[in-house]
Amino acid sequence: MGYTDHMSPELKQRIVQELVPGKQITLAHIIANPDRILYEKLGLDPSIDYAKSAIGVLTVSPAETAIILADIAVKASAIDLGFVDRFSGSLIITGTVSEVEASIQAILDYADETLKYTVCEITRT
Repeated sequence: MGYTDHMSPELKQRIVQELVPGKQITLAHIIANPDRILYEKLGLDPSIDYAKSAIGVLTVSPAETAIILADIAVKASAIDLGFVDRFSGSLIITGTVSEVEASIQAILDYADETLKYTVCEITRT
């Protein structure tokens, strides 16, 4: 019950909100043929053949799951790990479009079937 003009201040309620992360992958995106500047700004390997390249971006909670996803990604195809953050739950991978797609699909399948996470669809640009 919130405080209104006709109520006394003693009846005012205090609401405490906190973030409780679910078990979910909230972003699984493939950037096909990104501009060189994007690689540079992200601190990724600048020697990539940009005509055949892709960047995969994923976010997951709980954040520590990013470590598991990185392991699955490197085992699923010949991608390179660009970034893994166990504190924010971010994962960036690079490789050919088909390698990045194969790794992301393997991640989503494992998270869904084994970890019982809620997963999103793969999006592309």
